[in-house]
Amino acid sequence: MYDVVIVGAGVSGASTAWQLSRYDLKIALIERWADVGFGVSKANSGIIHGGFHHSAKKTLKAKLEILGNLMFDQLQYELDFPFQRNGILVVAFTEEQMSTVRKLYKQGLDNGVRNLEMCGRDRLLQLEPKLNPEVVGGFHAPGGGTIEPYRYVFSLVESAQKNGCELFCNFEVISGEYRNNLWTLTADDGRKIKARFVVNAAGLFADRVSAVCGAEKFAIHARKGEEYLLDRNSKARPQKVIFPVPSRESKGILVIPTAEGTTMIGPTADPTEDKLDTTTSADHMQHIVTLVSRMINGISPRDIITSFAGLRPVLEDEDFYIDLSKQVPHFVQVAGIQSPGLTASPAIGGYVKDLLKQDGLELTEKEHIAYRNLPRHEFRHETPEALDELHAQNPTYTHLVCRCEKISAAEIIEAVRKGHTTLDGVKFYTRAGMGCCQGGFCSAKIMKIISRESGIPMEELTKKGGGSLLLGGKLGILTVNTTRETAK
Repeated sequence: MYDVVIVGAGVSGASTAWQLSRYDLKIALIERWADVGFGVSKANSGIIHGGFHHSAKKTLKAKLEILGNLMFDQLQYELDFPFQRNGILVVAFTEEQMSTVRKLYKQGLDNGVRNLEMCGRDRLLQLEPKLNPEVVGGFHAPGGGTIEPYRYVFSLVESAQKNGCELFCNFEVISGEYRNNLWTLTADDGRKIKARFVVNAAGLFADRVSAVCGAEKFAIHARKGEEYLLDRNSKARPQKVIFPVPSRESKGILVIPTAEGTTMIGPTADPTEDKLDTTTSADHMQHIVTLVSRMINGISPRDIITSFAGLRPVLEDEDFYIDLSKQVPHFVQVAGIQSPGLTASPAIGGYVKDLLKQDGLELTEKEHIAYRNLPRHEFRHETPEALDELHAQNPTYTHLVCRCEKISAAEIIEAVRKGHTTLDGVKFYTRAGMGCCQGGFCSAKIMKIISRESGIPMEELTKKGGGSLLLGGKLGILTVNTTRETAK
């Protein structure tokens, strides 16, 4: 039995678990997918927003965005994840667009955002030389930046686990019952978990979790965003995050210099009824390339190394819904966490903690807390001298498995030993397979390491859990079985 069970291990659930793990509580974090961050969070643009797109007087998401933004420097120090405050530029190419730019700038000032700077053409080109010279004006938000979102989620959960939080993956909630002052949540495989309080941070499926627990009825709508990743050698990589003038539905098609050295362009914003639809299309790719080419020089479709799509959980009023349930006891709703949910996430965790305290949860800080995650030894960031020392300790530190991203066997072994036993889990933890060849040369080597370290037979390895088996079927005279029994 637990004091608190958190449903959903994306940025909101992980941040809440991290906050609560510092108190004398028994906490469970449950996730429907095979690994943390495999839902909405894994296909995130990775932007730390600047606090000017929404009014803090009118929306909860703007208030939490501004507070969350200010927390990331200390978070990076404590948790060790890629993050940089490289700044955001909002750019206009017509005088008509400048009207919207001025409104956003004023809104940022009204929100209390510091150091915003209105810019003319010359100043913008000084800040970002790769901008199209036809730019008319815009503004600079130096407090914005980029982060690697999956590493961020892994770091939050790792810290929470060090402080006693328990994690259960492949736990899809199909029913919830409150009886005798306890919640009982039941998974689709029959497992049950009991807790005094429930936090519903289930992303796209928060509406479903709320319904099966007898809480509020609301609808989460999926909005699909396609993104395209450019090779790290692309000439189009800017220094700043480039925003166009936004629309009501979207902040627009962006150019994002990611925290780990590649460049991302996108996303689109298309409603979809299918909450599992992550397909991409050539038409959308061409549309994005065309729009981005108007903002920045050097974009070429030949630089695109992969595409992916993410789904944003949207409520009717477009704001966050974070509140105690009015229908059932000791149940906190954390729903509709779309952009800027990543930026707001550490503040969301604190907000949920305060709601739980208001609802009667006793919060006594632990006497001993593990505040810091130890920095990783990553081949691509080590000096030659440090690599010599690491090799003397363990030769796998200098055995490159992923040559595109310079990921060593030691890093992959560490990922597996920390519980990441799918190909995607290892990729998100280490970046192995994220480079130019997209795993074409390293996937087989990674699979061998996963199998050896985890004990999972090769024929049972998956890309992302569930039925996503990596091996199976017939190739020429070679047949690969997909169950342990038949393999024997």
